[in-house]
Amino acid sequence: MADKSSGSWRRLTAVTAEGVASGTPLMVGSKLLQGWLTASGVPLALIGLIPLAELPYTLKLFWAPLLDRWPIAWPDRRRGWLLLMQLILVPVIAAMALLQPSTNPASLTAIGIAALVLAVCSATQDIAVDAYRTDLLPEAERGPGAAGATLGYRAAMLAVGAGGFLLADRFGWPAAFLAAAALLAAVVPFTIWAPALQPVQHPVTSLRQAVLGPTREFLFRAGPNRAWQLLLLVLLYRWPDGLLNAMAIPFLKLQGFSDAQIGLVQGGWAIAATMAGTVIGGVLFARIGMNRSLWLFAIAGVCGNLTYWALAQFNWGFGGLIAAVSLENLSGGMVGAVFVALLMSLCNPRFSATQYALLSGIYALSRSLLSAPAGVVAGNVGWPMFFLATAAAAIPAFLLMLQLTPWGEKEARGAFDPSRDAT
Repeated sequence: MADKSSGSWRRLTAVTAEGVASGTPLMVGSKLLQGWLTASGVPLALIGLIPLAELPYTLKLFWAPLLDRWPIAWPDRRRGWLLLMQLILVPVIAAMALLQPSTNPASLTAIGIAALVLAVCSATQDIAVDAYRTDLLPEAERGPGAAGATLGYRAAMLAVGAGGFLLADRFGWPAAFLAAAALLAAVVPFTIWAPALQPVQHPVTSLRQAVLGPTREFLFRAGPNRAWQLLLLVLLYRWPDGLLNAMAIPFLKLQGFSDAQIGLVQGGWAIAATMAGTVIGGVLFARIGMNRSLWLFAIAGVCGNLTYWALAQFNWGFGGLIAAVSLENLSGGMVGAVFVALLMSLCNPRFSATQYALLSGIYALSRSLLSAPAGVVAGNVGWPMFFLATAAAAIPAFLLMLQLTPWGEKEARGAFDPSRDAT
């Protein structure tokens, strides 16, 4: 029993550490770099182009099959890629401390190239992180593992986002970048000593198989009728989150809250609530299983959205703001934990890099494409009705869950089953 418990803690520690590795370069290439350029007097029009360097995070699904086809054998097929990317990212982040932001074209070109290299390597690391977590965790540990990964990711965001700006204020911007590089370097020993993966039964042997195999395998396993329903569930399960997040800041500004109040509550307070929700979600998942967690956490998410309706309807002031943000982020942490566990359950270890990237790409559409009309809807119907609409956006997911994740069963129908592994 002690060995089993020790193995579980090793796995959870490993995925938490890789969550830190995933969050660190993302914050360096966005918030930290934007702050440095702004402080250096670079025009806002040029700073606004920085998000273009983050396109690799959106496009990573196109090269995810390469990691399935050509695994790096040491330490294992997933940690080999993890280690390689981390050994590249650490010096790249450290080298950014040597750059001198200015309006000089050569300086801006160097910064742009560094940001692009950072994003490509970070997105590739994310592919490997997701695949390693998916392949490593047994079913019972998916919820706690998803919670641990999210906690590590959020902790890195807080350390680099808040801590980086504090270091920059006291010691200068190069110190902030060097500290971020040190944080990522601290993960490298965890990557080397993390638990090894079991050899995959039918390794991918051709690029054609790596590209076409994930879709064929998923369709074979789930069946054509259930496959599209599962993909719709992935698309729609967090749609209420996307709609709310698209309009939360404009709503609070138009309600008369100050920038300081919004920053205080949406910054550290919201992150703390999300981390608490993630822990609660992981603990509950381990007790009640996948399907019941999907139902209960989705209901909690609806309640979180409805707190914004109450804030808009009754104008409860700053106390209401704290309550709304707390409940919304607490439930959001729970929803995020079970959602990551759902994506892991839908992946076959043979193709986990590609399948997870595809599934997360489908989910991203709900944050971008499906949430794009949020401003138009809010402007036409008013804030109270808009927030009711965000809660109602959960109904399609609930209808799908009646078929795919019934309360009385532990696992989603169509989740990975080794006995149905198509070769």
